[in-house]
Amino acid sequence: MQKSDGMNYAPQGKTKPVVKPGEFMFAVTALKHGHIYGMTNGLVEAGATLKYVYDDDPKLLEDYCRTYPQAIRAESLDQILTDPDIQLVAAAAIPCDRASLGFKVMEAGKDYFTDKSPFTTLEQIDLARSKVKSTGQKYMVYFSERLHVESAVYAGQLIKDGVIGDILQVMGMGPHRLNAPSRPQWFFQKEKYGGILCDIGSHQIEQYLYFSGSTDAQVVRSQVANHNHPEYPEFEDFGEVMLVGSNGSSNYFRVDWFTPDGLGSWGDGRLFILGTKGYIELRKYINVGVDNRSDHVFYVTGEKEHYVNVSGKVGYPFFGELILDCINRTEIAMTQEHAFKAAELCIKAQMAAEKIR
Repeated sequence: MQKSDGMNYAPQGKTKPVVKPGEFMFAVTALKHGHIYGMTNGLVEAGATLKYVYDDDPKLLEDYCRTYPQAIRAESLDQILTDPDIQLVAAAAIPCDRASLGFKVMEAGKDYFTDKSPFTTLEQIDLARSKVKSTGQKYMVYFSERLHVESAVYAGQLIKDGVIGDILQVMGMGPHRLNAPSRPQWFFQKEKYGGILCDIGSHQIEQYLYFSGSTDAQVVRSQVANHNHPEYPEFEDFGEVMLVGSNGSSNYFRVDWFTPDGLGSWGDGRLFILGTKGYIELRKYINVGVDNRSDHVFYVTGEKEHYVNVSGKVGYPFFGELILDCINRTEIAMTQEHAFKAAELCIKAQMAAEKIR
C-alpha cells in the first residue's frame, strides 16, 4: 500500500464478502484520482464483482488494468450504462465533473459511488437531490478518512457504545503531502478542484457530523491561504474552519499541504473527540517517532487510560454495508442526506472563507 502519497493511498483489508461472486456487479470509470484504487479494493473485498473499466486516458487505463486484470475494458461509458448487470458505477472524476457524471449514471438506473469531494457548487447539490428523488438511485461518497481508516471505525464504535458520553466537540487536523510534480494540472485550478475546504476539508466536516450526531451546522468562521506556493496562484495550501452543530456541539479543523518529506506517511492525520465522560484521540496514519504503524487509538474514561492499535483488527464495514444498501434499498452504510449535508457545509465554508494571505 502506498503510504507516502495521499493521492495514491489505497488501503487493503481482509476479504469479507457479503454477496456471492457475480451477485453484485459494478463498473469503474473516470480514473482521474488515485482514490479509485481504494474504492475498488473496498468493494472487491466485500464481494462485489468488478466487470468493466472505462477511461479516455490510455495510461490511466493501462495502470488500472495492471492492478485489476479481471476488469473488461469497455469501449465507452455507454457500454457500462446500458449493461443491465451493472448495479453500481464507481468513479473518481475531476471534482467539478463528478456531479454531471453521477447524473448520467443515475439516469441509467445505476447507483453512483464517487470520490470526495462530490460537488464543487451548491447548484450541483440541488440538482443531485432532485436526481435522487426522480431516479430512486443513490449518490454515495467515498469519505476515505473515516470510511477507510480502522481507527476511525473503532472510534465510531466507542461512541456508539457510550464510552465517552455525549459528544461536545470534534477537532481535526488533516495535513497532506503535496508532491506537486505528481499532481495533474487540474489539481491547481480552483474552478476544477473547488478549493482546499471543499476538497480535503470535506473529510473533516463529514467526520464531525458523523461522530457528533449533528444533522446540520453553521459556519462560524472559515479562512484560507496560499502561504508558500506562488507558482500556483489559484491553489490554497492552508485552511481552517469553525462550526457549531444543530445539537450544540462544535467543530474546529485545520487542513494543509505542508507535510514535510521526513514524515513516514503522507500526513499526520489526527482527530480529537471530546465527550461528557471522556475523550478520544486518533493518530490515524503514524505515531510520530514512536510507531510507524497506522491506526493508534488513545482514549480516557472515568475508570482509566486506554491505548489500542487497531490496524488489521477492525476492518472496513462501509463497503459491505453499501453493497447491501444498493441491493435492499436501505441506508445502513450512510444516509443520502448525511452525504449531501457534509458536501453542502464544505462548500458553504469555502464560499465564506476569508483569505488571510
